[in-house]
Amino acid sequence: MRPIALLCLIAWAGLAGCAHTAAVPEADLATVLANPARSAADRERDGRDQPAAVLAFAGFRRGERIADIFGGGGYYSEILSGVVGDEGEIYLVNNPPYDNYAKKDLTPRLADQRLRNVRYAVRPNDDLQLPKDLDGALIVMSYHDLYHAAPDQGWAAIDAGQFIEQITAALKPGGVLLIVDHASAAGRGKLDADSLHRIEESFAIADFKAHGLVFDGKLDVLRAAADDHSKNVFDPAIRGMTDRFVHRYRKPR
Repeated sequence: MRPIALLCLIAWAGLAGCAHTAAVPEADLATVLANPARSAADRERDGRDQPAAVLAFAGFRRGERIADIFGGGGYYSEILSGVVGDEGEIYLVNNPPYDNYAKKDLTPRLADQRLRNVRYAVRPNDDLQLPKDLDGALIVMSYHDLYHAAPDQGWAAIDAGQFIEQITAALKPGGVLLIVDHASAAGRGKLDADSLHRIEESFAIADFKAHGLVFDGKLDVLRAAADDHSKNVFDPAIRGMTDRFVHRYRKPR
């Protein structure tokens, strides 16, 4: 084996393979975000969610196959459509309650095949039917919903372990899972998922580790020191300004 090839193998063992193309840089992400076809509402959300920094951290690449799980109205799916390009595919998957909640945004976003590389599916929680050998997946501000139950409002309890196992099984070795969610106070674990729609950062790390994924770094661009973690994320006093953690996990090779 040539020395260069050996170094490449050592450097990327258990992570991304040498044949992968470079992650899309923030400059190219800025071009995707500047697409005039994007809605005014999405552009306004960019200021709160910092998608250029978040997706640069995720390291998704052109030509990849990415699942946007519980992606709601498809804000990230549209951005990722431009990131992966015509050679890639985005799988936007909602369960029936999320589909009902997001129809107002989904209908114009997906109309007339304007996002031709986005495949939309509505699936039950225990049968997501994610494509195999995904390069990546993301759950943005919806991971805590795996521990939320409100049957009277149409949100049935989810078997979180089985749900995460579906994602782990669908990712190819070296594949990335990106998680963004509202932080709970230290020591709260999953206890605030129902009342505040929050989840503790350390709980998330242990949760995904228990299902075979490796914690591969975090990004602090969405942290908010002014959030004391005591308010429901929909409270007008804090909505859009919550303290959020951004995690990258990877399936070992």
